[in-house]
Amino acid sequence: MRLGNDALALALPATLAAVLLLANLGDRLLWQDEAQTALIARTILSHGIPLGSDGTNYFSQELGREYAQNHVWKWHAWLPFYAVSASFLVFGTNTFAARLPFALFGIATVILTYATARTLWRDRRAAAAAAAMLAVCVPFLILSRQCRWYAFATFFSLLGLYAYAGLRRGAHRRAWLLFGALTLLFHSHYLYAATLLATLLLHAGIFEREKLRSVLVVAAATALFNLPWVWWFATIRYAESYGDRLLDLDASARYARRFTRTLFSDFFHPSLLLIPPTLAIWRRLTKSDDVEPGIWRGVWLILLFCVVNVTTLALVSPGAYVRYLAPLAPPLFLISGLLMGALLRRSLLAGAAALVVWVAWASGGPLQAYLHEITHGYEGPIEGIVRFLKQRARPSDTVAITYGDLPVKFYTPLRVIGGLTGEDLSEAQGAEWIILRRHRYTDEEKRVGEVLEAYLSAEAYERYVLENPDVAWSNREDIRLHHFATPHDRPPVVIYGRRR
Repeated sequence: MRLGNDALALALPATLAAVLLLANLGDRLLWQDEAQTALIARTILSHGIPLGSDGTNYFSQELGREYAQNHVWKWHAWLPFYAVSASFLVFGTNTFAARLPFALFGIATVILTYATARTLWRDRRAAAAAAAMLAVCVPFLILSRQCRWYAFATFFSLLGLYAYAGLRRGAHRRAWLLFGALTLLFHSHYLYAATLLATLLLHAGIFEREKLRSVLVVAAATALFNLPWVWWFATIRYAESYGDRLLDLDASARYARRFTRTLFSDFFHPSLLLIPPTLAIWRRLTKSDDVEPGIWRGVWLILLFCVVNVTTLALVSPGAYVRYLAPLAPPLFLISGLLMGALLRRSLLAGAAALVVWVAWASGGPLQAYLHEITHGYEGPIEGIVRFLKQRARPSDTVAITYGDLPVKFYTPLRVIGGLTGEDLSEAQGAEWIILRRHRYTDEEKRVGEVLEAYLSAEAYERYVLENPDVAWSNREDIRLHHFATPHDRPPVVIYGRRR
């Protein structure tokens, strides 16, 4: 493998990823889930550890179940929080700094996709195709621009697969790399460390017995090293929120089907399956066989990884959300790159044409809409609410809101009550500002809305209608729910201000 040629082949995918992930990164404000990460990360700057409260406001979305004693955060692994706090130290506490670590890991994932494909397929064209296709995949780009754990779990999952692919007897560096990947993955999201380990043990036991001992040693070392944290996460009050869900096998079957459909719609378009029979016919006509030995072991590694993850997610996840599939995106693009690379080897013109068609038609999302997003401004509900409160609210004011409390807590110094924190809402009575969002999807949102509505009176409050549309999430990570441009056909945000 010539380093110069690989650098040249990787230049375009890496540049594409950098431009598409970093452009306009700080324009639209953080939405609810992102703001939670940023708020918790900000507490590290003053307390050294992630907390679920800053002394004024609370950051729960599970009625307070995410806290340990003294509001120490335990629902999520801590590595992403520390990365964001480090970014805040360097760039200030702002939207761009909150998202930057994840965008950088997205770029690194594209580069690592190339390296992993080179290890698995031994083909520069396949590696370049895999990296380039991932770099323009809209669902992957959106996930990587979120201030949330997705990009970290994706990168370290792929790093684990890369380390395993190059693991050989006596290859201590790859063993240490695998240990590091598993440990950092565990501290990004513990579930994916377990699914990665299960995948590697299955694959080594079935296809590459010579690797099994090394994987077992690394697995034991990882478990022993992280044992205190394993115990810590084992005491999360998960069952209080989703205990009934864990026993619902019908729901698990539905989630498995939805996860599988999402994989094919977002990360692996079925049209790529036309390539193998086309190449088979081509090989028969030309009486040639250029299939690299060992290719099928790599294919089975990726398929096992997908099956293990989808099965686990279907059994334990609270919903069939696309964010849970983020670590599966690069491995599936390794398969896409393998197929495109095989076509490119046969005919450069045919392969290039197939890539152009894929980008235009089946790249997993509306690329044109995404390009509009990163080149234009956005005015969603959070932008309007934050701007209004900064202009009109006094520092001592209290804001009561049904949903969207966390961004308001991040961008303003106000006392904010409501949302999904589970707090006693009696403090909301007499609040200077009451915001009743249109969308109420959970029982808690409905309850909070009913309480706040009861506190309103026409004599005490004045109604303010903003120009911003009251859409549910605006920057949601799922392309089916994501707004690429400001929607102008939705009812506006309404804020009630107490007459002074």
